[in-house]
Amino acid sequence: MVFTIFFSTFASKFNICTLFEVKKVYGILFSILFFCVGCEWQLKPNTADVEDETIIIDRYDRIESQYLSTGDFAALQQMNTTYPRQTRMLIEDMLRIGKVDDPDINVKFLRFFQDSTLQALLVDVQEKYADMDDISEELTDAFSQLKEKLPSMEFPDVYTQVGSFDQSVVVDNHSLGISLDKYLGADYPFYQRNYTEQQRSMMVRQMIVPDCLAFYILSMYPMPRDLALTQEGRDLHMGRIQWVVNHVMKRKIFNSVHVATVDHLMTQHKEMTIDQLLSTKNIQ
Repeated sequence: MVFTIFFSTFASKFNICTLFEVKKVYGILFSILFFCVGCEWQLKPNTADVEDETIIIDRYDRIESQYLSTGDFAALQQMNTTYPRQTRMLIEDMLRIGKVDDPDINVKFLRFFQDSTLQALLVDVQEKYADMDDISEELTDAFSQLKEKLPSMEFPDVYTQVGSFDQSVVVDNHSLGISLDKYLGADYPFYQRNYTEQQRSMMVRQMIVPDCLAFYILSMYPMPRDLALTQEGRDLHMGRIQWVVNHVMKRKIFNSVHVATVDHLMTQHKEMTIDQLLSTKNIQ
């Protein structure tokens, strides 16, 4: 309809648009449209690649909380069938209450969280982290920036869980688990009773992404397995990782003597790559 009105107006104004010419123009327009569709098909794979590098947080903590709060057998089945690796790490490596295939492990797991403090924790986590879209976006941006520095890096699969105020972030191969119980805010009552002011300042929502970066980088560039390595050497290695996190996120999150040492080093050696910084031993 629009094309017909356009060509009728065009013909009446200039008196040169014959039926043959109209058909010719339609043919040209059809060719252009076909070419554009072809271009769109060619561009789709690139769009898919970008989407593949978007970090979506898998909310394992919700299934876990459902079982631990109500004893829902369906939730337990989902934990064991959909999230077997996460469940094994939680039970065996974090809570250390037994093996995941022990006959009575489900009962032990449920009883472990019947403590009133941990039951309140389950509720508080769900309220505090009802929405994590902001963290998902920040994780995607941060790991995209890190990948520019370390092209061979694989994006992690990220999930959330609830522990017992133990580890903040766990890494298993290319999987990264965030323990939300360690990020409830500096004024959280349990923290105030059991952690120092400096520790509480790091147990906030804003530290989730920096901690994820730091632990993931540490998994890629682990502490040197050298019995002769001094505490100073270990601190300097962590200083390198924390400097990289600051650099990637473009703000001074970690601030220590060792981070400052690395910052001075990188200022003096601008040609040094991030990989060289993290992998070279005895950088002073």
